[in-house]
Amino acid sequence: MDYQAAFESAVRRVRAEGRYRVFADLMRYKGQFPRARWRRPDGDVRDVTVWCSNDYLGMGQVPCVVESMKSAIDTVGSGAGGTRNISGTTRYHVELEASLADLHQKEAALLFTSGYIANEATLATLGKILPGLIIYSDELNHASMIEGVKGARCEKHVWRHNDVAHLEELLKVAPIDAPKVIAFESVYSMDGDIGPIKEVCDLAEKYNALTYLDEVHAVGLYGQRGAGIAERDGLMHRVDIIEGTLGKAFGVMGGYIAADGAICDAIRSMASGFIFTTALPPALAAGARASVEYLKASHHLREKHQERAETLKNRLRDAGYPVMDSITHIVPVQVGDPVLCKRISDRLLEEHDIYVQPINYPTVPRGTERLRLTPTPLHSDEMFDALINALDDVWEESAAAGDSGLASA
Repeated sequence: MDYQAAFESAVRRVRAEGRYRVFADLMRYKGQFPRARWRRPDGDVRDVTVWCSNDYLGMGQVPCVVESMKSAIDTVGSGAGGTRNISGTTRYHVELEASLADLHQKEAALLFTSGYIANEATLATLGKILPGLIIYSDELNHASMIEGVKGARCEKHVWRHNDVAHLEELLKVAPIDAPKVIAFESVYSMDGDIGPIKEVCDLAEKYNALTYLDEVHAVGLYGQRGAGIAERDGLMHRVDIIEGTLGKAFGVMGGYIAADGAICDAIRSMASGFIFTTALPPALAAGARASVEYLKASHHLREKHQERAETLKNRLRDAGYPVMDSITHIVPVQVGDPVLCKRISDRLLEEHDIYVQPINYPTVPRGTERLRLTPTPLHSDEMFDALINALDDVWEESAAAGDSGLASA
């Protein structure tokens, strides 16, 4: 076996499909988000505007968050010192879990090192805890949920995206007393649509199922206190397990679940992804708690965020760009070709100092490649002007160079 050739061949296939990714060397300016410094491969450094960050509210640079992290480092040092079970639980972790439980109005919360691990570990562990479990997963669920469902090693069914009639068809053929989990998301981050939470909860009650809701692209951003779409719609009490992240709207790092005490205790006691992983550094826990508490009382930021997203959608549509249907803060602009998508992204960065990554397969299905814009409350009208002017410059010329059927602006 020629191992080197195998790896090189794998990369060549990705390149040939036009979806090879190159990391941009960026450093954000503290206090000036969404401005950042981009270091080019030739060593030149230029200022750019970031248009694709999941730090949706710029909380990663809010003074109370930064100062809380600095204070924790000054108090206890850098790392946690071990897994939560052995030596890695600090007062910072305990307080953050209490803050998250309060946010979602649940008895308890459990921290993980990322939202990915929270999904994978929790869903996989449900298969260990509930003999004969059947999991029903929305077809557009995140990769972390898919891996968790696989890890559960139980019967599983994929229901058509947001199609509750199809979900019921699948539920009704299972024994009523069989344990069931319906796993879905609130905000689907690539298309910007919302899961039918009420309708799923209705079916869960009818067919004796638990509900597992991924709110990672909604926590901090929706609801009066930022608990997500379930809070906004008055449905938190009907969802059994809510999963969220600290690495997007809260601007730090980590993931969690919030549920009743028995569920969190069982996952804590049996999930390998929790038991055998070093705990989050105390500074991250401290910063995350400061961010969660800040956003509980900062609804004005959520209102500004929604206004910025809606304004950008309208401006892009008015300029003739193919904005995909989105009822959330996600602003996806359809391109439909991986090579062209990367060409547009590269030219925006090289020629206009605008950083937005192309979204290609496997993140989205082939043929639906797009630019995924995420305006924040800190993106100004002048930044909107610069973005649209830059698109006007690169859009049709890039399409012509690729002989593509890309929609004209």
